[in-house]
Amino acid sequence: MRAMAVMAGLLLLTGGVAACSSSDGPGQTLDAFLKGWRNGDLSKTGFVTPDGAKISANDVFAQLQGLTGELKKSSLLVSALAKPKETGEIASAPVKLDWTLPGGTPWSYQSTVRLTKRDADGWRVIWEPAVVHTELTAGDRLELRRKSADRADVLGGDGKPIVTQRPVVTVGVTPAKITDQAALFKELGKIFKSIAVDVDLKAIGERVKNATDDGAFIDIVTLRRPDYDKIRDRVRALDGTVFAEGQRELAPTRPFARALLGLVEPATREDLDANPEALQQKDQVGHGGLQQRYDVQLRGTPGQSVVIARKTPDDQVEDSQLFSTEPVAGKPIRTTLDVATQNAADTAVAAEKQPSALVAIRISDSAVLAVANGPEGAGVNTAMTGQVPPGSTFKMVSTLGLLDKKAVTLDGRVDCPKTKKVDGRPFKNSHDMELGSVPFRTDFAKSCNTAFVNLAPKLGADGLRDASAKLGLGGQWDLGADAFTGKISPADSPTELAAATFGQGATAVSPLAMAGATAAVARGRFVQPRLVTEPAPAAPAADGPELAESSVQPLRTMMREVVTKGTATDLADVPGKPVSGKTGTAEFKDGAEETHAWFVGWQGDIAFAVMVEKGGAGAEAAVPIAARFLTALNK
Repeated sequence: MRAMAVMAGLLLLTGGVAACSSSDGPGQTLDAFLKGWRNGDLSKTGFVTPDGAKISANDVFAQLQGLTGELKKSSLLVSALAKPKETGEIASAPVKLDWTLPGGTPWSYQSTVRLTKRDADGWRVIWEPAVVHTELTAGDRLELRRKSADRADVLGGDGKPIVTQRPVVTVGVTPAKITDQAALFKELGKIFKSIAVDVDLKAIGERVKNATDDGAFIDIVTLRRPDYDKIRDRVRALDGTVFAEGQRELAPTRPFARALLGLVEPATREDLDANPEALQQKDQVGHGGLQQRYDVQLRGTPGQSVVIARKTPDDQVEDSQLFSTEPVAGKPIRTTLDVATQNAADTAVAAEKQPSALVAIRISDSAVLAVANGPEGAGVNTAMTGQVPPGSTFKMVSTLGLLDKKAVTLDGRVDCPKTKKVDGRPFKNSHDMELGSVPFRTDFAKSCNTAFVNLAPKLGADGLRDASAKLGLGGQWDLGADAFTGKISPADSPTELAAATFGQGATAVSPLAMAGATAAVARGRFVQPRLVTEPAPAAPAADGPELAESSVQPLRTMMREVVTKGTATDLADVPGKPVSGKTGTAEFKDGAEETHAWFVGWQGDIAFAVMVEKGGAGAEAAVPIAARFLTALNK
């Protein structure tokens, strides 16, 4: 194998020495040496040691490799600064070495190449470690030392950290101390289950079995200090358990906006392969959510130093520093999240077994206060990126369009039959409800689908699109995080228009989108929800037009009546100010009995949207979550 293959990454340039050297002068030999170093082939250069003994080009190359150590993967430019100066049979020339260290850090210095003339052999390079650096001696090597940067916090709306360094305890086992592995793992399973932590103890058992060191620390799980303290006495009493205290970048609680925030974890092989210059093993990297999106900013820039690693007489290694850069701490990102609101949202969804989501927005400034995904908070951020039909919560949008067109009034009568056919396709109400001819406000409060089917021709596709746009649905938002703002049905046929008026058909939204639309109704104008404020998003959506008072006031009246006399009466007595809103039951697959459950609404200055996957009726699954949320928030 050519030496160049081994020395990959080293690029050396000469400074035109050959042009100013005589054919038999030391300049020619210096030029050959630098070119050979560049090409990985020193065979055309003769070498001697400082005491005059010959040394082969292969031996020189092997020593060169050893001396450059960890730097041989870095880029290097070498140039001669002047032609060799001759003094009798000795010549010397200054050379400059320009390294580009990991991360693009430059490091430059000068060294000297000495040459000697032997009558029979001409000029030869005097090989010595000082060629690479003046302080290097035989047996030394250049090594890189890394200085980690402090990872920055994620801040909440009040500017205080929500993700920051928090104490943790890693629970592990040591094979040499285990007396009864089956009994130990059985008891550990019970203990971890008591704090709702799932651990694959079978996999841990395989690691114990394959351990080559009986004294090894085999980690099982890392727990927040408060969780560890709950089981401390029980787990420490078991033979074979060991513990290590540390610090981790964590949110206040395990489920706290977890899908939105993401996690900070040790770099994986995929991370290292994707960022070989920036990352090393044991570096902390953001995975998922905001931690991944803003990882470079949060992680900062590590410092590094180049040292001479030199063995001492007692066979230890000492470092002698040659060059150093200090780490630059990461920069925090600031969000609008509110700890109390997020905790209330997490608590509300945790009690629902089905996957669920809740988004809360402050109406006055459109700040996103909570983004919760239940029951454990992890996984896909459905609250912001889910794409599901809104069901009858979309009647809020259709009603705005109908009121804008003056097609309905609060007390104008609209028929609510048990079923209604459009071009042969039947539409029906939940639980086969039939109200007959009743005031439209009653149709809305009781959530009559067929009444909206009857009104669909008056709304039209244009009315559907216009009302959706006024409430921000389907627009281009920039919150500094991934978000789905909605896809509105084209309503390009009578049956599709009929379905779209009550949130079925091709319409899809996220809980965030519906929370934003609900806040717009409560506020009287759409203002894009805000989430990440530092760094500020580059292209937030413009504010929407002011909603017509003649439309939005009747709509607010009807949404209040949903709670006082409609499908969400369970919210009538929750603590705090009066609640207004709209329930929704969304079919998501033709012919399927399962439906998503929805509730959107507001109380005081907080608008929110709740969605439960396969939760059934909105009144049965989403309304209880809303009740738990508002109760916790108003304690």
